[in-house]
Amino acid sequence: MPLEGEYEPATWDVAAAQVERYEASGGTTGTHAGGAECIVLWTRGRKTGKVRKSPLIRVTDGRRYVAIASMGGQPANPSWYGNLVADPHVTVQDGPVVRDFTARVVEGPEKAQWWARATEVWPAYDEYQAKTDRVIPLVLLEPTEES
Repeated sequence: MPLEGEYEPATWDVAAAQVERYEASGGTTGTHAGGAECIVLWTRGRKTGKVRKSPLIRVTDGRRYVAIASMGGQPANPSWYGNLVADPHVTVQDGPVVRDFTARVVEGPEKAQWWARATEVWPAYDEYQAKTDRVIPLVLLEPTEES
């Protein structure tokens, strides 16, 4: 069952507008960002408890997704990362399909495999990693039993 509760749009107007387009169209508009396909990740705010929605580049193996906490190479992780670490039950909208997932941070060889897949989709991830001192986390989103 998708996350329920009061929705609070992103404070970054570009992200909020993209989520609004995506949802208003039922997942047929707003599905691309900078030339790449995107999904909408729903998390529960760790401080507010409100549902938060973030457009992310679509990286998938057809069943699972990976969320890359790059924030364009900024020094801090995006807020959605802290939200899903605090509560790993998330929802993903991919086009018209909305499903639940469980999130877990990946490391080592598993991270390397997903990083390679991510940079095939969005080569700039390598540039983002090069411009920050933090190690960019990758979060694997695996379907829940119900979805």
